[in-house]
Amino acid sequence: MPIYLDNNATTQVHPRVATVIEAYLRSPGGNPSSDHAAGREAAAAVARARGQVAALLGCDATEIVFTGSGSESNNLALKGVAYAHRDKGRHLVISATEHPAVTAPARFLEREGWELTVVPVGGDGRVRPGDVARALRRDTVLVSIMHSNNETGVMNPVVPIAALCHARGVLFHIDAAQSVGKVPIHVLDDAIDLLTVAGHKMGAPKGVGALFVRAGVPLEPVIHGAGHEGGRRAGTENVAYIAGLGEACALALERGLATFATQVRPLRDRLHELLVAGIPGLELNGHLTDRLPNTLNVSVPGALGREVLDTCAEVEASTGSACHEGEDSPSGVLLAMGLSPERALGALRLTLGIQTTAGDIDRAAAALLMAVDAHLG
Repeated sequence: MPIYLDNNATTQVHPRVATVIEAYLRSPGGNPSSDHAAGREAAAAVARARGQVAALLGCDATEIVFTGSGSESNNLALKGVAYAHRDKGRHLVISATEHPAVTAPARFLEREGWELTVVPVGGDGRVRPGDVARALRRDTVLVSIMHSNNETGVMNPVVPIAALCHARGVLFHIDAAQSVGKVPIHVLDDAIDLLTVAGHKMGAPKGVGALFVRAGVPLEPVIHGAGHEGGRRAGTENVAYIAGLGEACALALERGLATFATQVRPLRDRLHELLVAGIPGLELNGHLTDRLPNTLNVSVPGALGREVLDTCAEVEASTGSACHEGEDSPSGVLLAMGLSPERALGALRLTLGIQTTAGDIDRAAAALLMAVDAHLG
């Protein structure tokens, strides 16, 4: 079996999550809005999952809105806030390294008449709070900054940025798709107004997500219809997958987020050490310490990352964001950090999971070194 090091693209569904999903797929399958036994059973499953997600994030269950994906959650956050606050102002702020699930709705709103400011990042990939402060205006209604980057794993200083926003009466959204279940996030302590969750990044299936919306934050629905999810997202709830997302959150809480870091970070660092020892001039992309414990983004000098991986059938990984695979164009994230196109094209994104073992790391390093040697001759 190939060694899977692409967990920032998607994770394997945890066996316990799969068991919960299968149980609900085999149940009577009532509509959660129906007032009979099957409907009440489905509604109870959704309510239980809502509580499990809320427990992981440190909020009230009523502040969780279930969606079909992290992308939908981001669209709901940006468009929902923009439309609900259009009379207050029409200015939004994002960073230069956001995922397309944030940049695309932001650019859509720009075409619809909103103004957009894109703040830069430093060479380490982090947003600087001072740049956000300078971008804020009297008509700013929302700042959206990712908690951690999907390509480099770099974590942004969201707590001081949240404080800056709240001092100016601006709402603050974080795309935490890569962070939830890996590192601690407490939305109330961190003063977050909206937060995106993507199920398939944390052991739940693809096709389910959530959005935390702090109580009192007005939000215009993006999907209109009946009054599901407190009137914030129409559509009959996907009970089985929602139950799976809830179970994934419960697992993360039971395991302990500190345990994830202490188990995965040493393996990531060992992989880095082995590659540095075998590849002269290998360069780390992103902050040395302020990044997800599972993420390693490095550039091989004189090589194309895609060609290295094409030569290495033993390792399943990415050259950047999985959303951009198949194109020999430099990563926009790495270019925004000031990297040269050549260095960006040589990038490998190696992302571990809770299932990754020390043996996997040793085998992966050996295979990658052989591939680099074969590619560079």
